[in-house]
Amino acid sequence: MVLHPAAKVREAGQDVTFCCKASGTPAPQKYFWYHNGTLLQGPAQRASGRLELRDVAPGQAGTYHCKASSEAGAIRSEPALLTVLAQGQQSCRAEPEPSLVELPSECPQDAGGSRYYNVGRCPSSPCPGGPAEPAGCGEESGRCCGVRRMELRQVQCAGSALPVKVVAECGCGPCAQPRVLVQGRVTAADTGEPLRFGHIFLGGKKVGFTGYQGSFTIEVPPDTRRLVARFVDGQQRLVDAVKVLPFDRRGGAVYHEVKMMRKKEPVELDGGRSNAIPLGEAGGREPVGELLLPAGVFLRPSGEVFNGTVKASVTFVDPRDMGTASAASSDLSFANAEGEIVPLRTYGMFAVDFREGESGAALQAGPVQVRMDAGQVWMAEHLQKMKLWSLNPESGLWEEEGVLRPAGGGRRKREERTFLVGNLEIRERRLFNLDVPEDRRCFVKVRAYSNEKFNPYEQLEGVVVSLINLEPQPGFPSNPRAWGRFDSVVTGPNGACLPAFCDGQRPDAYTALVTATLGGEELEAVASSPKLNPNAVGVAQPYLGKLGYRRSDHEDAALKKTAFQINVAKPDPNNVDESNGPVYSYRSLRECEEAPVSANHLRFYRVEVDKYEYNVVPFRESDVTSWTGDYLAWWPNPQEFRACFIKVQLEGPQEYMVRSRNVGGSHPRTRGQLYGLRDSRSVRDPLLDNTSGACVEFKCGGMLFDQSLVDRTLVSIVPQGSCRRTAINGLLRDYLSRHPPLADNNHTGAFSMLAPLDPLGHNYGIYTVTDQNPRLAKEIAIGRCFAGTSDGFSREMRAGEGTAVTFSCQERPPGRESFFQRLLSSPGEA
Repeated sequence: MVLHPAAKVREAGQDVTFCCKASGTPAPQKYFWYHNGTLLQGPAQRASGRLELRDVAPGQAGTYHCKASSEAGAIRSEPALLTVLAQGQQSCRAEPEPSLVELPSECPQDAGGSRYYNVGRCPSSPCPGGPAEPAGCGEESGRCCGVRRMELRQVQCAGSALPVKVVAECGCGPCAQPRVLVQGRVTAADTGEPLRFGHIFLGGKKVGFTGYQGSFTIEVPPDTRRLVARFVDGQQRLVDAVKVLPFDRRGGAVYHEVKMMRKKEPVELDGGRSNAIPLGEAGGREPVGELLLPAGVFLRPSGEVFNGTVKASVTFVDPRDMGTASAASSDLSFANAEGEIVPLRTYGMFAVDFREGESGAALQAGPVQVRMDAGQVWMAEHLQKMKLWSLNPESGLWEEEGVLRPAGGGRRKREERTFLVGNLEIRERRLFNLDVPEDRRCFVKVRAYSNEKFNPYEQLEGVVVSLINLEPQPGFPSNPRAWGRFDSVVTGPNGACLPAFCDGQRPDAYTALVTATLGGEELEAVASSPKLNPNAVGVAQPYLGKLGYRRSDHEDAALKKTAFQINVAKPDPNNVDESNGPVYSYRSLRECEEAPVSANHLRFYRVEVDKYEYNVVPFRESDVTSWTGDYLAWWPNPQEFRACFIKVQLEGPQEYMVRSRNVGGSHPRTRGQLYGLRDSRSVRDPLLDNTSGACVEFKCGGMLFDQSLVDRTLVSIVPQGSCRRTAINGLLRDYLSRHPPLADNNHTGAFSMLAPLDPLGHNYGIYTVTDQNPRLAKEIAIGRCFAGTSDGFSREMRAGEGTAVTFSCQERPPGRESFFQRLLSSPGEA
């Protein structure tokens, strides 16, 4: 399906058009349209991929999808929602929805000490289209609900006023058109070696290369619902990786780590004799099966039989090895007879590469026989459903090659074994699978939070949550027999629903291992030992006990805390305790997606570090559509984010909080007005006594949102406590003196500068990174700042490397007011 119908909003009496388009060989000739799952009758609905509805009525609201078919099969589109409003009904309420931001610690808003302030937000829902639109196809870029008016308020903080902009009114306006990006890094699964200058394909079209460190950025084409990318190693050391990469349709960049399997070393075969290649014998395991190659089976592309020396490489992805799950291709899905994309459960996949021994020219083969050891299939019901599949590298879907049927006894030493046998031909496609369709399916609800407080208004969006289905060994839940499938979903404002295999009769028939990452950073799961806390996990008893929740360090505290495992126990419809999540039946996807935050769900969170961020103009970095064009916006361009950090060295007996205060410096519209605050606690240098370092973000100098004039932000760096500035980086001091005006640096307890317009670098103690993902830009800049280099990355602080300014600090005497506190009550002192 290359064009899916798009969601539409109409007033009663208006017209609407839905479109879909499928590709295939032969080309699809029939299209069928469905409303809320019911087939729409009439020849007009079957002739083309267009559905025109005139003079729509409220009863026609709901979901619409199409199905395209040909003699080769069928494919179904994703559903599109049609909202029909009564004439004059508002789709965008003027009153903003509540949205809370955290104020600085010195700004409590009530007697209980709460620091949260409601700044409001407008939902990015579509507004009605034009009065008539019979020919409209694809996404509508027309009108969406957004901010119509903001107002500036002053919040009282420790004797001073803190400016904050709040949403005063919402209304319909032009929809934001943010770029939708996928970023990441491609590495070898075994060594972590980056794929340098590898080829990247979308469909059959090459769209770029990976970088020297394996990094890549892909701009998602419009109307894409399923992004299938193929990564190819030009040196042929790694097996081609076909990946289905989740992305955020609202815009911004989502980060992925892509792993590639190393090709198995080729063996030399005599093409004129019969040969057998075992599948899955690595690690001392019993092979899953074998590939039987009769004499004369190898063919040149012209069809000529090749009987010479053949170099054969067969790389087997063994699901009994847990480390191979991340390197497996595609997402193990196929299109059934009704065109619905449904999951497979794998028992192993193998990539083949046959070449002539002398010239290295590629060879084809066929037919060849695949024999699978039935003793490796532990679920008896799967024996009758086992099939051979090949991967379509353009769609990322597996397509049936043949059925594996029981055969007689084995060969030589394995006479007592039963084998499943099937045949296939090896032509253009080179990746095959031993799979069964699995119809025992559910969804698992997961949410991610910015900290361990799990406040509903501090959920993280843009988090990649991954779920690996496991087949456990009875009695050994922490030692699974094999993995069977994997899926990844990106969290939105209401979390994520991940597909998973489940069972209603045996709760532990399938388990799931779940992880979450944000911009390459692993999030932490809720602890399961020494005592399981249902309130923290997010699931009430007794259902939690049935799920058997266990964090990855449950039995070994030395292990990472970034994953959890559960039994995917299908909810009992007759048990009220299991009717509220976190596991939902497969037909209850909408219920899962719309579940309130009070419903049962599983949780990840960012480890709360000692840092704080405040923006005068609120912006959620995980949701690009929340950006507002304002002169005081911290990020002036929602298409590109530039993160700037300054490295501060502190000599003293403890760690210190360091604040950057950022106000307009040279722009006439913002001079003297606050952009935001950043606090960061220093981190001790393990190699230097009584020394710590802090990497503190500041607002970069440059164009503001109107792109007309630059502003050199006035940045004040202020350590908390009794600190005295003792040194300024000589290169930075010289640069600032050559680019006047100079900021006043009379007070020795602080450092002030007008932010440089040039990126500078570690020699100046300034670290700048530009990226389409603000979180990723900051993560990279912090890693470089910690290392003290412009291209390195470290999690350990090197306080003496690449520093901009140095302070000498002492323990603050009791009762003495610090300059940090005086700055809060007298901002002009900076």
